[in-house]
Amino acid sequence: MPIGELSKATGVSSRALRYYEQQGLLRSERRPNGYREYALESIEVVAFVQDLFHAGLSSDVVRDILPCARDEHPRGDCAELLARVRQVRDELVRQEHHIAERRQRLDAYLADGYLADGYEARPAR
Repeated sequence: MPIGELSKATGVSSRALRYYEQQGLLRSERRPNGYREYALESIEVVAFVQDLFHAGLSSDVVRDILPCARDEHPRGDCAELLARVRQVRDELVRQEHHIAERRQRLDAYLADGYLADGYEARPAR
């Protein structure tokens, strides 16, 4: 399928698809007229890449993971890649805890009446 059809099928811009190809995340064949031609399976590949990007993984990590996900011959150790993904996940969990603590502090601050209608409700100390 041409790049425009892949873009429409995935909701990903043609520019992003060309970037994916440049980064080694997506493959295409060239027609005699120079246009890119993508296999039907490219729709699933793009969805998978998008999921991994939304999860916070870099294109370098995604590029290394794709062969493991496709049962191809990976360049690296799939177990090591899985450990890298776990590290990213663990960092997200740490960040979530940090954000939850900050939100709790703000909730406590607001509950103490410091910001009633934009004015300090407690007497100054």
